[in-house]
Amino acid sequence: MLRPHVPVNPLPAGHTIPLVQPAPTTAVEPAACNHDQAPAAPPRTAVQLTPGSALALAAGGGAVVLVVGAVLVSLLLAVAITGLSVAVIAIVLRLLVRDMQQGR
Repeated sequence: MLRPHVPVNPLPAGHTIPLVQPAPTTAVEPAACNHDQAPAAPPRTAVQLTPGSALALAAGGGAVVLVVGAVLVSLLLAVAITGLSVAVIAIVLRLLVRDMQQGR
């Protein structure tokens, strides 16, 4: 089906490498199949949540939400502080440039 086609290239001495032809394939007969049933897997047991484990799961989820929220709020606060400081620097530079242009 997908066979590479290698061209016959002459060597520097003028010799050529003949292209090897694949041997013809004979008819292939299918092998007999044995379709026995696979062994059934044992039934899975349902997960049993006790009141204590449900409470621990809820507390763990709440802790994850609080930690992720604190990280996101701190990132937002860092961006806000950076933006405010850049704005203050821009105003100070603008005032300095204006004072230099007026000759003070």
